[in-house]
Amino acid sequence: MTALGNPVIERPLLDGSRTLPVLRPLSFTLPPELEAPSPPEARGMTRDSVRMLVAHKGDGSLVHSHFSELPRFLDEGDLVVLNTSGTLAAEVDGTGADGEAVQVHLSTQLPAGLWTVEVRREGQAFLLAEAGTGIALAGGGCVRLLAPYSPGPGGSGVRLWVSLVDTPEPLHTYLARHGRPIRYGYVQGSFPIAAYQNVYATEPGSAEMPSAGRPFTPEVLTRLVAKGVGIAPLLLHTGVASLEANEPPYAEYFRVTSETAHRVNDTRRRGGRVVAIGTTVVRALESVVDEHGRVHPADGWTQTVVSPEHPVRSIDAFLTGWHEPEASHLAMLEAIAGRPILEASYAAALAEGYLWHEFGDVHLILP
Repeated sequence: MTALGNPVIERPLLDGSRTLPVLRPLSFTLPPELEAPSPPEARGMTRDSVRMLVAHKGDGSLVHSHFSELPRFLDEGDLVVLNTSGTLAAEVDGTGADGEAVQVHLSTQLPAGLWTVEVRREGQAFLLAEAGTGIALAGGGCVRLLAPYSPGPGGSGVRLWVSLVDTPEPLHTYLARHGRPIRYGYVQGSFPIAAYQNVYATEPGSAEMPSAGRPFTPEVLTRLVAKGVGIAPLLLHTGVASLEANEPPYAEYFRVTSETAHRVNDTRRRGGRVVAIGTTVVRALESVVDEHGRVHPADGWTQTVVSPEHPVRSIDAFLTGWHEPEASHLAMLEAIAGRPILEASYAAALAEGYLWHEFGDVHLILP
C-alpha cells in the first residue's frame, strides 16, 4: 500500500456525511426521450456505433462522430487505460421482516467478508429498518443488516447498510443463478448480464457497469493497437451509482499494478497522452498520483473525489458518458475539461439528441 498526496486508505470509512464542494450546477433539464431505454444492440445497432461528441480543450471545438471512429482521434504513442472490473448480477429478490417483497442491491464487498447493501421496496426508495433486521433471499440466502453505512436523502432512513450476506453456494454462482443486473426506471425491458459487461472485463466485482467502456469492441481495440496506441488495465469495483445531489461516491476498492503505473509514467515522459476510459479510471489514477504527476502502484480503498478543487495530474484525455445535472461526476468533468467546454458540450449534446445513461452515447475530451 502506498499513501500519497490523495487519500488511499486501508479500509472504507463508515462515514456517509461527507459532501462535495458546492459547485454551480449545469442548468439543463434532461428530456425523457434522451434517456437510452435499451442497449444499442436491441435498437438494431452495434456497441461501437453509439455517437461520440469530441471536445478539444485547446480551441474549444466540438466534433460530432461515432465511437467506432475513436482510433482516428488518438495518436501513436497514446495510452488508453481501462477498468477491467466486471459487473455482478447484484439485484436479488428478498422478503423483509414484515413479509413484504423487497429488492436487495449488493453494492461493495468490505473486508472480513461483509458487504454494503441497499434495500428497496416498491413505491419506497429505501427500506426503513433497524440494525439486526434479517432479509430472506431467493434460493435460500439471507442478509442481516448490521449497522448503517450511509444515510438516505435528507437524512431519511438508511441508504446503505453494512451487512452479512449468506448464500447456500459461492456468492458469484448464487448471483448468476438468482440475481439480475441493477436496472433503473428508464430502461425498458430486462436484459441479460452480458448486456452490462464490457468486452474486456476480467474480474467481477462492480455493482454497476463502468459504462464509459461499454462501446468498446474487439475490432476497435485491435485498430487502436494497430495504430500504435497502448492499452493498460486497472481495477476499480464500483458501488451503486444512484447518488443524490452533492453526494460524493463511496469508498471503493481499486488496484493499480506496477506495470500499468510504469506505462502511464512512460507514456507521459515520451509526450504521449494518457486517455482514461471512465470516471472510475480517473478516480483510481488520481488516488495514486503524486504532486509531480507520477503514478505509483497501489491497491486498497480510495475516497478520492475529483473536483475543480482537486487538480488532475494523472491523465490527459477522458472518455465518459453523459451525466444528469445533479450527478457528482460533473465535478470531475469540470476539473478535467473546464467550465466553458463542459457547458458547450452539454448544450450541443442536448441540441443534437445524444442519449444519456449506461446504454447511451459518449463524450471524448481531448487536450
